[in-house]
Amino acid sequence: MDIDLAALRAAFDVGTCGPPLGWDAVRAFEAEHGIVLPEPYRTFVAEVCDGSRSGPPDFGLVPLAELPRDWGDRRPRRVLALPFPLTAVWAWEDDPRPSEEIDPLLERVFYHGSIVLGTDGCGMYWHLVVSGPHRGHVWQISGEGAVPFGAEFGTTTGSSGFAGWVEHWVAGRPWFDV
Repeated sequence: MDIDLAALRAAFDVGTCGPPLGWDAVRAFEAEHGIVLPEPYRTFVAEVCDGSRSGPPDFGLVPLAELPRDWGDRRPRRVLALPFPLTAVWAWEDDPRPSEEIDPLLERVFYHGSIVLGTDGCGMYWHLVVSGPHRGHVWQISGEGAVPFGAEFGTTTGSSGFAGWVEHWVAGRPWFDV
């Protein structure tokens, strides 16, 4: 983890970072939501930076307890302790099932088991999964579908997880470079 944390420190411009939360605030957030944040993101927000006006993603890293500006204010409450439901790519825009089957799952994708890291605009959000089988993975979720980030999923050469996601961005590679 020390190597990941050093790389994360180097990746973010201190002038654009929010102050780190500290361990008491991180533990309070976790207790309030019934989760433990995945490493190295957990240590990153406690000791390095809580949000950044520069990327990743394109419109900056959102502070832990916040949502991107374009998220909307009439959405359901997010429940972080309930498991994130996906383990593979899902393009609901092309899913032939009726909306009565898709809509409940779609709501869980957006509102259960993940924190929102930020947006690339146009409704493309990056989530860090905090509960469920994909805990610790980063996903891009948009109006059309959801895609996990990481080489093992076949859409990118980047390593999975928060540190791999940041490293990929720092290298200037396209998100989905396969």
